[in-house]
Amino acid sequence: MSIKKWVSLGIIYVVVVFAAFTIVTGQNPFASGEMEHDEHEGMDHSAEEMSSSGEVPPELEVSENPTYEIGSEAVINADHMPGMDGAAAEISGAFDTTVYTVSYTTENGEEISDHKWVIHEELENPDAAPLESGTDVVLNADHMEGMDGANAKIDSAKETTVYMVDFETTDTGEEVQYHKWVTEDELSPAD
Repeated sequence: MSIKKWVSLGIIYVVVVFAAFTIVTGQNPFASGEMEHDEHEGMDHSAEEMSSSGEVPPELEVSENPTYEIGSEAVINADHMPGMDGAAAEISGAFDTTVYTVSYTTENGEEISDHKWVIHEELENPDAAPLESGTDVVLNADHMEGMDGANAKIDSAKETTVYMVDFETTDTGEEVQYHKWVTEDELSPAD
């Protein structure tokens, strides 16, 4: 087996071990007391604090050959939250799946439109991927307050590699860990 395959297997092993540790203990092995939440903006609501952990659904498929490998750097070309667009990011996870934009109503009645992104594995008992636009689903994701358990509609779907990223915001310099999710086309190579 080539050295590249051994290194890839080693990285996958480390990711699985840390994910298992996080699931079993409920602790983040990488926590350093710094900000571990995201503030999302750019939708039909004000910026909100959200928890963000390194936990991923157990059935989520680790990408075997991602464009951006775990530990590599890339530039984010997306504005899911203030200070994100143009930020230098470190890749903390890469997974092959179907991603969706969804519209839903939170438990306090706030309407969220075209939220990016929810992955197929974060839907409650979904049919086979990809789901059609307009499909009713229940969200099993807690990217934002009021999202987990919410009834939603699929707005769009695409099969791609999604990335979990760590970055420092360009506006306040705060550190964001394990941001879920950035699609491959929302990243570009770091200089």
